[in-house]
Amino acid sequence: MSPTHADPSRWAFAAAYAVPLCVLPSAIWRLTAAPGSSVGWYLTFLSVLSMALAILTLGLVHKWGQRLPRWLGGRPIPPLLVTRLAIGGGLLLVAICAYFLLNQAFHFVDRGWSPTAAQDAVVHDRPGWEILRYYVPLLAWGPLLIAVALDYRRRARR
Repeated sequence: MSPTHADPSRWAFAAAYAVPLCVLPSAIWRLTAAPGSSVGWYLTFLSVLSMALAILTLGLVHKWGQRLPRWLGGRPIPPLLVTRLAIGGGLLLVAICAYFLLNQAFHFVDRGWSPTAAQDAVVHDRPGWEILRYYVPLLAWGPLLIAVALDYRRRARR
């Protein structure tokens, strides 16, 4: 680490590496579902984007996450910006997961709870465990990201 950053906590290091592992099952499932789907490009894009964002979490515990690449100027990345983006992203992930869980339990959108839901909208069956099992690990992504970002903030303040 640079002189401005202490070493990450052991738990933060482990949590940062757990994030891509939490995202991997759903990314693989989407990639296997993409070829026969009418929205295959979207599933592929979502898999690549989610894995890229998950891998960025590793930058919170490694030196390469503290500076822009040399080809982008090599300047240090402001720790406050990193912390705000990471915590904000983690909170957004928690909100998305909460919405997903509530919608699975209560089916708000299918009942017309959403102001944009049309009365003649297609209602899909709820996904079963054969699909949800790939998405359950994503529930940990937000809290893990927030925890690693808080450890990063603690180290950056020293």
